[in-house]
Amino acid sequence: MANPSLQVLALSITLGATAAAAPLPNMSYPMAARSEHANVYHGVNVPDPYHGLEDIDAPETRAWVGAEARLSTQYLAAIPDRDAIRSRLRKIWNFERWSAPERHGEFWFYTHNDGLQNQSVIFVMPDPGRPARVLLDPNGLSGDGTIALAAQAISANGRLFAYALSDAGSDWQTWHVRDVQSGKDLPDVLKWSKFSGASWRPDGSGFYYTAYDEPRSSDALKAANAYQKLYFHRLGSPQSQDALVYARRDDPNWYLKGTVTEDGRYLVIEATHGDEVQNTVLIQDLAQENQPVVPVIAQPNAVYDVIGNVGTTLYVRTDYLTPRYRIVAIPLEHPAPASWRTIVSQGADTIDGATLVGGQLIARYLRDARSAVRRYALDGKLVGELQLPGPGTASGFQGHLQDPATYYLYSSFTSPPTVYSVELASGTTALWHTPKLKGFNPEDYETTSVFSTSPDGTRVPLFIVARKGVKRDGTNPTLLYGYGGFNISLQPAFSPAVAGWVQLGGVYVLAILRGGGEYGRAWHEAGMKIHKQNVFDDFIGAAEYLIAQKWTDPQRLAIWGRSNGGLLVGATLEQRPDLFAAAVPQVGVMDMLHFRDFTVGKGWESDFGSIDDPDEFRAILRYSPLQNVKSGVNYPAVLVTTGDHDDRVFPAHSFKFTAAMQRADPHGRAILLRIETRAGHGAGKPTTKLIDETADIFAFVREAMGLERR
Repeated sequence: MANPSLQVLALSITLGATAAAAPLPNMSYPMAARSEHANVYHGVNVPDPYHGLEDIDAPETRAWVGAEARLSTQYLAAIPDRDAIRSRLRKIWNFERWSAPERHGEFWFYTHNDGLQNQSVIFVMPDPGRPARVLLDPNGLSGDGTIALAAQAISANGRLFAYALSDAGSDWQTWHVRDVQSGKDLPDVLKWSKFSGASWRPDGSGFYYTAYDEPRSSDALKAANAYQKLYFHRLGSPQSQDALVYARRDDPNWYLKGTVTEDGRYLVIEATHGDEVQNTVLIQDLAQENQPVVPVIAQPNAVYDVIGNVGTTLYVRTDYLTPRYRIVAIPLEHPAPASWRTIVSQGADTIDGATLVGGQLIARYLRDARSAVRRYALDGKLVGELQLPGPGTASGFQGHLQDPATYYLYSSFTSPPTVYSVELASGTTALWHTPKLKGFNPEDYETTSVFSTSPDGTRVPLFIVARKGVKRDGTNPTLLYGYGGFNISLQPAFSPAVAGWVQLGGVYVLAILRGGGEYGRAWHEAGMKIHKQNVFDDFIGAAEYLIAQKWTDPQRLAIWGRSNGGLLVGATLEQRPDLFAAAVPQVGVMDMLHFRDFTVGKGWESDFGSIDDPDEFRAILRYSPLQNVKSGVNYPAVLVTTGDHDDRVFPAHSFKFTAAMQRADPHGRAILLRIETRAGHGAGKPTTKLIDETADIFAFVREAMGLERR
């Protein structure tokens, strides 16, 4: 159920958007109410004057947010070339996109977008060489395209399609089941699921999924989520009768995942405490009813990513004693590490993932953040390395033990996502589908791979995308993007937004920062907790490199990041405001002393650290964007973005940071808050909203660089 107060908030923003656009030479920011609220941590008194903005239902908050929305709408609409940028982006965005097809039973399934559809459509076909029909079109579920497919699971025989929908960008999912042959939904509806996949029993009698207890309607988008549970849903029965299979009662912050092995013999349960990059593994034998759940890996001391099984042997990707990962075979009869067999050893490149297809292990590697793919026999013998079209990103490679072929998706910064098939016996590849771009010629652009250096000597990879022959004279408008956290790896991949920026004459730079997973565990841990400052140093070092090498200069350099990357942008613009013309923190974690108070924030302590620990608190306080806003600083122009339904990073992070920045620098460059209605953290955002948001970001940044004049 939607939060009624947020509906009022969304209405006020929508009404504000209809105001006439006009230049704002004497811009005056709305005044947010301040209080004497403060908190004491380890003897340190920390003021929190905008604490009231955490109550997004309060009339005062709604009034302030509405005024901020009207201001940003007027400002952005008055930028002369914004509409032209939007038109250019629409043309580039308008190209067909396919996912790699996957076989389930007698059917093949894939997604397709004709170019400007708000949501991709699910298709089903008898085989990849024959015509397909629509199985599910989310675009017909809402007039504005804000109901999105969040997850899906297909039964072993391919006849039942379980799918989860999210509304208005929320992380909450509602599960439905569709009969593949008839295209009609069964009566089953399962609510209050979040971050959940699903996995069918082999007989199609039902599936496993996770859910939380139903929250109070007023707190659904704000309250901390606790005690995720793994259930089995039997088709045709109400959700209230779903069987509880597994739960952790010792701590509220365990996340669970249940997967049935391909042979249907075992339910494999992976349990992770918060967002820690380590997990336990448990199994339940499904050969007989009511078998106990027993541990295979009892202690979460490393990553244990279960790839699949052959009989009673599990194949697992792990960084236990090998920080860049290896693949091991674990016999279920004797699962202690002494009985493991190493199938694929750790090498110089990080093993980013693996699948078990056609009797082979297909391992995807990261080589300086670019994909490499190798095929191994089940005894570990190298079968061959796949020859990719170029330095980019390859994903997919799904399938079953007996499949003769698999499909994968490849793209790079200048190559749109293209689907290939792989014959597993020979390693021969063939093109299945490739997009035809409109308004963008990849041959006109190139990607340069370089390394910048952080103050401690760490080499940081940079991908620089620009028009061929661009002059390095220090005048190029440049966007520097980064993330640096949670073991998440960034790779070169095609983006209509990036294509649009470089077509405008800009340079786009992706920085591979510590805190990510590109180089394994050590790279991740070097950007965690008390070492988080390394991530900001890496980003600053990248900016200084671009300036020193005359790609750009501080008057033409902007920084951009989302979520944890929004935190990165907030901290970096405060530490080195002299380096940047503009900064765009999107859906950022800006109040680091309170992130654990909302929705799933408690789980982020695994990466950020805890304010309960004195050393971690001091490290957090030194860089937290909200607490480090200072008056009298000449900040770059800042465009803060959030979504009114963001129940991942609660919108109050952006609200409080914007209010503090505007008060600290009321007469400097523009500091604006852009609030997207019926939008969340970003997943499932419709194409129309993506294009509008990107156009606003580019127009704002270009004006801050002096490229747009009112």
